[in-house]
Amino acid sequence: MFSLSTRFVQRRLRVETAMKKLWTKASVLGSMSVAFGSMLWYQKKAESDQLVCSHTSADTNPPSPYELKLVQVLFRHGARTPLKSIPGVMEVQWVPTLLEPPAHTQINYKVTDLHGGPRPPAPVEESYRKNVLNGGTFPGQLTAVGMQQLYELGKRLRRTYVEETHFLSSTFSPAEVYVRSTNILRTIESARCLVAGLFLQKQTETVPIFTTDAGSEILYPNYHGCQLLKILASPRWAEASTLPDIAADLQSVHSALGIAPRLPVDFILIRDDMVARETHGLPCPSALGTWKSKVEQRAVDMMCHVYEHNGSMENLQLCVGPLLHSLLTNIEGKLEGTSSEADRKLFLYSAHDTTLIPCLMALGIFDMKWPPFAADITVELHQHRQTNKPFVKVSYVGQDQLLPGCSGVYCPLEQFKQVLSAYSLSSEVHRSRCNSTKGAAES
Repeated sequence: MFSLSTRFVQRRLRVETAMKKLWTKASVLGSMSVAFGSMLWYQKKAESDQLVCSHTSADTNPPSPYELKLVQVLFRHGARTPLKSIPGVMEVQWVPTLLEPPAHTQINYKVTDLHGGPRPPAPVEESYRKNVLNGGTFPGQLTAVGMQQLYELGKRLRRTYVEETHFLSSTFSPAEVYVRSTNILRTIESARCLVAGLFLQKQTETVPIFTTDAGSEILYPNYHGCQLLKILASPRWAEASTLPDIAADLQSVHSALGIAPRLPVDFILIRDDMVARETHGLPCPSALGTWKSKVEQRAVDMMCHVYEHNGSMENLQLCVGPLLHSLLTNIEGKLEGTSSEADRKLFLYSAHDTTLIPCLMALGIFDMKWPPFAADITVELHQHRQTNKPFVKVSYVGQDQLLPGCSGVYCPLEQFKQVLSAYSLSSEVHRSRCNSTKGAAES
């Protein structure tokens, strides 16, 4: 439980010596208490001294051969109210007090279009306002729990890029940091909370959060803006719940929950409601307990069926091709010095689970688990200090990933581009493909 790395050996010996002295001066019972207290003290002391140790061991631990040049973070919004309640199943109260923002997540920000103009219309958000959940809130709204989740993600990024590497300034700068969100309130507010945690609310300028109209959005699979994707995906969505294994399990879950026959309630809807309740400490139907893992599995199976079409890459290309192309463009612009913002160091993209899943699939690292609230894919650009060759490192929820097709966690840029080459699409090519619908319905 208290295993130590070699760099802490000397400190451990000093603590053990002190503990031996305590053993000789105290009774057996008192000694046990002191020893236990000393071990707890040492554990906390070791944790607090890590930074000091990193400085004292600088001679034995040479600096990384890689120099960080650019960071891009694609993240899911935080916890929210469900998109729909399961009809006929025990409902809970989604009251407005659940949405009250913690004071430390507040910053001065402004939502604009991609050119700094007025915020575009938000038809998706408007669609949520047509329904009211039991308790008085709208579906899909970021809660205080979700706001705190994104604040914590911001603090994690701060530890890495402000406190440890000093890569970013400690105060928000729009020249350094670009923030983009889908034009939906929960992702906009999630971006706000992440920035608040990343810079601890320190800002000298208003934070611009850029977004775009629904027709040209690339931060989620755009079924409305891409006619071909709609044609390809619609039947996949329709048949996902009718696949034999999924259909059999769904019928069992419907029976256990008392859902009326033929109601359009699939595993994704059930999972959404279930996870929203659990995250906020609200009760779930007791019958759902034994089906929890199956609901998770089948919801993922449905998503895979939609995105993977008989081994064809076309669905994934149309879902996330322009987004992946943007990530590559940002990398190349940094290396070539052609970026319009030479001081730009961080791109933040506030998006959805339906963004992360196809991105993880395209990268070859999807673990067949639904991305949790506030999950992030972080793409770092590094340059080797001696050879100047570029490398890319990808992490998911804070864990470094070895991408298939890469020779190491630090993936040579050419290998990384090859990984994405099957799915990355420029906006021009994507637009052309989306409009090429002839024969698509028969494919």
